[in-house]
Amino acid sequence: MQPQSHESRTVYFEIRVLKMGGYESAGSEEADAGIALGFVAAPYPAWRLPGWERASLGVHGDDGRRYVNNNMGGKDFTTSFSDGEVIGIGMTFKPAHYRAGGLDAEVFLTRDGEMAGSWDLFEERDADEEGEVYGLGGTHDLLGAVGFFGRVDFEVRFHRDEWLYRP
Repeated sequence: MQPQSHESRTVYFEIRVLKMGGYESAGSEEADAGIALGFVAAPYPAWRLPGWERASLGVHGDDGRRYVNNNMGGKDFTTSFSDGEVIGIGMTFKPAHYRAGGLDAEVFLTRDGEMAGSWDLFEERDADEEGEVYGLGGTHDLLGAVGFFGRVDFEVRFHRDEWLYRP
C-alpha cells in the first residue's frame, strides 16, 4: 500500500476472539494466553508479536497496551480483549501538513464495530523506549499481522463485507 501524497487511504482488518486462555496458573499474575493485532513491514520474524520488532506496531489483548517497535512494555491504551469480542485495527494515511512530501498516519482500534481509540504514529515518543517508525508511515507495503501465545481461538476478517466497523 503506497498512497500518493494527495490521497487519503485506510487499511483495516478485524479479528473475532473466540476463546483466549483457559489454563489456571497457580500464583502467577501473568496472562496464560494473549493475542495481538497490528501491522508490520516485511520481512518480519514470525515468532514475534506485532509491535515488538522494528517496522511494526500492535495492540496486545492480554494487557491492552500498544507497542511500536518496542518489546519493553509498550504504553497503556485500552482494556484487555474478551472472548466473543470483535477487535479491529486500522491506519489512515493523509497528506502531511508539516512534513513536505510525507504522509500523516493515524492508527485506530475498534471494538465490536465502534471506534475505541487512536494515536498519531508520528507523535512524540521516548527514543529510549521506542524506535523509529521506518516502514510504517505509508511509503512501504504493510502487512496485517496477528500474533498469539498460549491457548487462543480466533477468526480473522480481511474482507470488508465481514467487518462490523464501517470506515
